[in-house]
Amino acid sequence: MRLFLVFIFAFCTFINAQQNDFNHINFAKADSIAYLQQGASLKNLPFLTYRLTNNLDTDVEKFRAIYIWVSFNIENDYSSYLRTKKKRKKIKRDETAFLAWNKGYTPKMFLKLVSDKKTACTGYAYLIKEMASLAGLECKIINGFGRVLNANLNLNSVPNHSWNSIKLNNKWYLCDATWSAGTFVIKDNIPTFKKEYVNGYFLTNPEVFSKNHYPIDKKWLFTKEPVSFKAFLDAPLLYKGALQLSTFPVVPDRMSISIEKSKLFKIELVSEEKLSKNDLIFFILNTGNQREPVIPKIKETKNGYVLSHLFNNRGSYDLHLNINGKAIATYVVNVTK
Repeated sequence: MRLFLVFIFAFCTFINAQQNDFNHINFAKADSIAYLQQGASLKNLPFLTYRLTNNLDTDVEKFRAIYIWVSFNIENDYSSYLRTKKKRKKIKRDETAFLAWNKGYTPKMFLKLVSDKKTACTGYAYLIKEMASLAGLECKIINGFGRVLNANLNLNSVPNHSWNSIKLNNKWYLCDATWSAGTFVIKDNIPTFKKEYVNGYFLTNPEVFSKNHYPIDKKWLFTKEPVSFKAFLDAPLLYKGALQLSTFPVVPDRMSISIEKSKLFKIELVSEEKLSKNDLIFFILNTGNQREPVIPKIKETKNGYVLSHLFNNRGSYDLHLNINGKAIATYVVNVTK
């Protein structure tokens, strides 16, 4: 129990630790400049970068203006994603070939990005890097694995995502403009991009970022303790809503859980939000595909909440945790006798 409490305290302390490095910075000016450049052309990238950063004093403000502009002005393109996914599959067992292809592919993708302002994750990461470099900032493209609902990742999966690491004040930070920009909404099997800015992926704490990002080169994890790829795959599936609400499940630490039907299933959360019973809902999808909303019991703790629910029947349940309509995490609960 002592070890668990230490872990809870550490996780809670570090929820926004990276952004807290810049609590003394007011990003209002950088955000305002980015908004004023809404719809600006990408055809003269040095000029656009100059307009975004010239009147800002600090490197983090300059990067903020770039990041906000890209997140609000570039649309995630599903067709580009599919083309990238197909190519990655062909060369998945040759890491050298993959990195060489990825390096050569991004300039080609940039041509479409300039004309259409649409791209996949690789294009977002490439644009962030190019604009940061033009502003005199050191920025890297990080290739690896992004865990989302339909990714179906396993130990033999090909890398499926790209993001950035930016150096500010001699320290490396992580960010993902693709996931900050919005998400795909599937209707009648047709994906449509929905703009919905998520600030949680800007200078994200590595302990949180590693819940759904895993780099090919582990040095870009930046976590306090090493995280294996298997542990990454075994963890609960974490969604953007967790970062929007600064609310994270810490126990159980595995996605697939077995429990006897006579025992309570519990989820322990750390949270910076003040929540009430009416805010919390389990959505349970059982093996018969019958969707049943359930309000769990809730107990407040020093750093968050404990949610509990008693399953009355045996079976396998996909349990989706929602808070105020935002998806937080998914578990698979196997209820035994």
